[in-house]
Amino acid sequence: MPPQRFAFVGTGGRAMSFIEPLVTTYRATNELVALCDLSPARLAYYNGLLAGAWGYHAVPAYPADRFDAMLAETKPDVVFVCSKDSTHHDYIIRALLAGCDVITEKPLTIDAAKCQAILEAQRASGRRVRVAFNYRWGPFRTKVRELLAAGTIGRVHSVNLEYLLDTNHGADYFRRWHAHAADSGTLLVHKSTHHFDLVNWWLDAIPAQVFAYGDLVFYGRRNAEARGDGHLAAYPRYTGEPRAKGDPFRLDLDESESFRGLYRAAEADSGYLRDRNVFRDDIDIFDQMSLNVRYRTGEVLTYSLTAYSPREGMRVTMNGDRGRLEYSEFIGTHMNRAVRPGDFKIEDQPGAEAEGESIRIYPHFQPSYLVPLPPASGAHGGADAVLCHSFFSPDAPATDPFQRFAGHEQGAASILVGIAAVESIKRNLPVNLTDLVPLVPAATKLSELV
Repeated sequence: MPPQRFAFVGTGGRAMSFIEPLVTTYRATNELVALCDLSPARLAYYNGLLAGAWGYHAVPAYPADRFDAMLAETKPDVVFVCSKDSTHHDYIIRALLAGCDVITEKPLTIDAAKCQAILEAQRASGRRVRVAFNYRWGPFRTKVRELLAAGTIGRVHSVNLEYLLDTNHGADYFRRWHAHAADSGTLLVHKSTHHFDLVNWWLDAIPAQVFAYGDLVFYGRRNAEARGDGHLAAYPRYTGEPRAKGDPFRLDLDESESFRGLYRAAEADSGYLRDRNVFRDDIDIFDQMSLNVRYRTGEVLTYSLTAYSPREGMRVTMNGDRGRLEYSEFIGTHMNRAVRPGDFKIEDQPGAEAEGESIRIYPHFQPSYLVPLPPASGAHGGADAVLCHSFFSPDAPATDPFQRFAGHEQGAASILVGIAAVESIKRNLPVNLTDLVPLVPAATKLSELV
């Protein structure tokens, strides 16, 4: 059987989590045939790693405006999309119509029109789209799914999920392109898609209606000045800025070889600054969000995301007709530092104390108990390694007992919660998801969606 041929579009830090395993651990049955990016400097950096540290070889490198030529000339079986969120739909659609399967980093895309265009292109092409929802593949979160599917607390009727991003990880979204709604769809789409997908998948349910609030209360110049931190907004970026010495929000792109190669060296040809001040004027996303979601089968989710917390992690509680499940995940702080998978580590930051993970079950009329959890380590709670195995290993099963594979329809079910939330905030009204995209109206369970 010939190797499966992969091409990547978007060669920022996240792509490293997939490219290195592909060309090392899984190289016997896979082939990297091309890379595509806006920046020749980033492409050169990756080819240096491929021909050097990773013991592979350099591959053809295409600028973004030659994406179609890359498809025609290198003939990949699968295109892996790791570009800026607002460009996902364009590359997905062009790859599908060229006859390729697609794996895309989350989110699938950032608005309803782009989502509808992807669904139509998939139907026209008949090709497969998978969304890299790594959260599903974390052993602890998979255990929650297993417990619910076994009926441990009966039928679930309500879920509360609080997610905290700290001033290390959370702040990083406000340094980058994510701070612009036109690029990311806001954190309700970019980050929360993880959380909405988890709840959809845990419940095996399809979201139907959303009502939301969102505000920018911490980041941005006005907020800094209002609490007496205006001096932290005095410079446009952090690297090379003497006044930023001692700034707790400082990110120095000269601090690591990967930051220098992927971002500092690429500034001239891409125009992208990876280390912009988190208290500048042009931020137009929320740093505090809360919403309610009603599902087609009646369950209700209460959700909040805070992006300026002194600690990082999440708490989830689920109420069923046979009891209650409480899940806690506080594994410390991290951010995308473009490190190789084997170099991932929890960062030594104030507030990074790792309490670990726990699941406690409270049955009706019985004592509560802790659930033994499987061991896990590495990025995203051990999820990245399991996810890469599912994408690249010839031993990965075609079907999964936990239904962790997510296609284009399940990807849409996740982002549409965030897209509807943004619309709800604008309108100050509840928003029906099917009014945005008529996603398989007759379906009731997530497992009915591809």
